[in-house]
Amino acid sequence: MAAVTLSGMRAAEQTALACGWTEEQLLDLAGTRLGGAIARFFPQSGTVVAYLGKGHNAGDALVALKILRDQFGWQVFMRAAFPLGDCAPLTCKKWHELGAPSPLGGPPAWRDLTRPLVLLDGLLGIGATGALRQPLSGMAEEMEWLRQNAGARVAAVDLPSGIDADSGVYTPGTVIADITFMIGLAKRGLLTAHAANATGALALVEVEPLALPYAGDIDLISPQTMTFSKSPRPFDFHKGMAGRVSLLAGSDTYTGAAVLAATGALRGGTGLITLHVPQSAAAAIASRCPPEVMVRGYSSIAELRDFSADTWVLGPGIGELDTKESNILLDILVHLPVPAVIDADALNLIARSGSIGILSKQHIITPHPGEFQRLAPDLASLPREKAARTFADRIPATLLLKGCRTLVTRSGHPLWCNATGSPGMATGGQGDLLSGVIGACLAVGHDPLEAAAFSAWLCGRAAEIALGRPGLSEESLTPSDVALHLGAACLDWKNSTR
Repeated sequence: MAAVTLSGMRAAEQTALACGWTEEQLLDLAGTRLGGAIARFFPQSGTVVAYLGKGHNAGDALVALKILRDQFGWQVFMRAAFPLGDCAPLTCKKWHELGAPSPLGGPPAWRDLTRPLVLLDGLLGIGATGALRQPLSGMAEEMEWLRQNAGARVAAVDLPSGIDADSGVYTPGTVIADITFMIGLAKRGLLTAHAANATGALALVEVEPLALPYAGDIDLISPQTMTFSKSPRPFDFHKGMAGRVSLLAGSDTYTGAAVLAATGALRGGTGLITLHVPQSAAAAIASRCPPEVMVRGYSSIAELRDFSADTWVLGPGIGELDTKESNILLDILVHLPVPAVIDADALNLIARSGSIGILSKQHIITPHPGEFQRLAPDLASLPREKAARTFADRIPATLLLKGCRTLVTRSGHPLWCNATGSPGMATGGQGDLLSGVIGACLAVGHDPLEAAAFSAWLCGRAAEIALGRPGLSEESLTPSDVALHLGAACLDWKNSTR
């Protein structure tokens, strides 16, 4: 399903109504699914305060409150911007059905509330335009104060109030969300990089009557929109069927990059892992690797030509090679007969040598913004999405452009935007772990585009799950924490429970 504009969303709603669904049935289904999605994202029940406008966006929030209270044990409160009599009739009905105490007359007494404290933004829906005005702007300011000073987290219903759903443009005073639960379909503007600070992570709340099964040029990477990587392994599955990943990673200076990349391949599900490292660093790296990883020292990268594998991961932590070794690695990249993930220092080598022409359709390149700028300096001034599309049209390889909204694409295909992740992932080594996970997905037989998309989602979701556990914060999260939760993330993908 492609991300939609406001007009596309309206068309989906009209189609559902024409098929016999009523507005109330759609709202009840959306609100019920929203409540479940919030409970899964915040697995420890706490307190939720819904900030309500007067439209159906508030109605969705009210149904979600009932689900959170009755099925998941949350304590629920309301902060209403308008009197009940000013609300849409259906919203009034859901207000009465909730049977909650009267709305709070002021900010919640946050020091006394059970944590986590979640603020549910139900002020405005996707049809609203322009900057927030009173009393909504005052509610938004209150939510932001609680977010900044009281440890609250903001969950937006469909979109953060004040943002434009089509363009992703927002003005000062817009609600700043930590996660946005988009109802039914992804909203096109919310997938853009310039919207990310307002939307936070993105989740899709599945509402089947609103599904529009058509392709477009931009889509959300989520288990609700994509079907790959969900089938169980055959019972007679063995390690040979899970593939062999070889990694060229690490150096005397960057031992951790090799360990994390190999760990990513292991946790990503590959059958056999060989980590090729300089002989001088082999002992130090082997002592830190999981025992399942075979560490092999080399004197020259040329030795890798004689080693067979189903997939290669090349570049994490190898440093800047001398001229001879650089030329050998470039030659290996040209002649590799299997798919390869090209990351980090291997990308810098390609940029430095002007060798972008060696990239092929079996390659996945995974630059962060700095590496991407070195690969395509002429695109640095373009919006992130346009730069990714333009660059992908120059090369046959799959591009995974890292960032708070990781983008995955290749020539002739839509732009896929990752839904998951956290600012806690701003730590060295997360990209090395990701490269290993992609290598594992390639080794088991995934198409490069799907392998890149699934791996980005998986690592971002693992970070979210780790941060939902007691004792971890955005400041303390490490790539090793993410690695430990890749299995739980994979289950969420298979079960479409995020």
